[in-house]
Amino acid sequence: MRKTLGWLLSLVVLIGTMGAAGSTAQAATAAEPAAAADIKDQILGIPGMSLIEEKPYPGYRFFVLNYEQPVDHRQPWKGTFKQRLTLLHKDVSRPSVFFTSGYNVNTNPRRSEPTTIIDGNQVSMEYRFFTPSRPDPANWANLDIWQAASDQHRIFTALKKIYKKNWLATGGSKGGMTATYYERFYPRDMDGVVAYVAPNDVADKEDSAYDRFFAKVGTKECRDRLNAVQREALVRREPLEAKYAAAAAENGWTFTTVGSLDKAYEAVVLDYVWAFWQYSLLADCASIPAAATATDQEIWDSIDAISGFSAYTDQGLETYTPYYYQAGTQLGSPDIKQPHLGNLSRYGYQPPRNFVPRDIPMTFQSGAMADIDRWVRDNANQMLFVYGQNDPWGAEPFRIGYSARDSYVMTAPGANHGANVAKLLDGEKALATAKILQWAGVAPAATLADTGRAAPLAAPDAELDRRDLEREPQLRP
Repeated sequence: MRKTLGWLLSLVVLIGTMGAAGSTAQAATAAEPAAAADIKDQILGIPGMSLIEEKPYPGYRFFVLNYEQPVDHRQPWKGTFKQRLTLLHKDVSRPSVFFTSGYNVNTNPRRSEPTTIIDGNQVSMEYRFFTPSRPDPANWANLDIWQAASDQHRIFTALKKIYKKNWLATGGSKGGMTATYYERFYPRDMDGVVAYVAPNDVADKEDSAYDRFFAKVGTKECRDRLNAVQREALVRREPLEAKYAAAAAENGWTFTTVGSLDKAYEAVVLDYVWAFWQYSLLADCASIPAAATATDQEIWDSIDAISGFSAYTDQGLETYTPYYYQAGTQLGSPDIKQPHLGNLSRYGYQPPRNFVPRDIPMTFQSGAMADIDRWVRDNANQMLFVYGQNDPWGAEPFRIGYSARDSYVMTAPGANHGANVAKLLDGEKALATAKILQWAGVAPAATLADTGRAAPLAAPDAELDRRDLEREPQLRP
């Protein structure tokens, strides 16, 4: 919770302690405190919480759990579903981080960057409607940002009784968006928010920021090289689509949702430049083939390695149906111009509706992101947004206004969609680290005296700190 009422709570505790002092002193002996219950028993004592499995990890307890949630938080009597979450338990005396990717939950022990910085516990939530955390039957109208924020609020409320120290919300990409939306709807829950590479598509039909980004990102040489391969893939559509058909037959890929192999092929090709900058670095441009002399196989291999020809198959789309649904109902999605393609493109950047089965109805709510944007500008309090300079999703970032308090937007030079605090310039890195420690209530005295001395409290752990960079479909944050 925010500390605005901290002095009042302290006063109440002090008064209560003074009032009880006399009677306590009169007792002949003081009872010994009961031994604390095992943390697993405490967690499973929460109504609706059940254990899937516990996995050992040195220095921690790691639990994979299910938590029973209302399908509709506004009408909780209308049924429940089981939502997966994980808990990386350090100690109840440590602060906690609430992490979400915005997609499926990773069921292996992992620490987000803020968790490492504060040496804390971490709760990770699977976003509703990502299987197996999907109601059955699935009423897709119950998949929206408020319902998901309410999932987090309910989990936090239950766990706060055990983990009483400060809490931070975090996530990258769609997870950073999720942490931001959670703060907007439940601003009293968290003591701070660290949102990484979180897009802010305020007006879905106004996407010129992306066009400006692609006109200047990296170097002209690199941009020209990427554009040439993308164009060549459409010039050679016939032979490359024959390869695609053969790959589909070999892998059992189908194209019912997007409509045809041709539409899927073009969607993959049109993602190529975006995907390069999202996941690669300027130095990687040397690996891009020269389009004029490249063989069909070299063009195919480059497109497949960067965009992935499985992405728009039914099999590739299925996992991400909840994301496409949200993009087409609330989050918005970019529609960039690619003038170097001339009239070679038949479909342009296809909308999210093309990637969701037709039996799922979708209606776009144009005010959803505008509401979030206004709230963040006017009300941000102890929020940090981190972006990568060369990440396309950073073309439409969150911004903070004059009334925001103790909040920051920082950009890591040359970084892609994997930008984090560690990749910031030294001054900003120290400030961001210090703020995270302060918000979590664990800043050492040296850090409070000099933010330049701020450093993560936990020792590095190659396995725990490994970032499993899921190849999210392009056009998807």
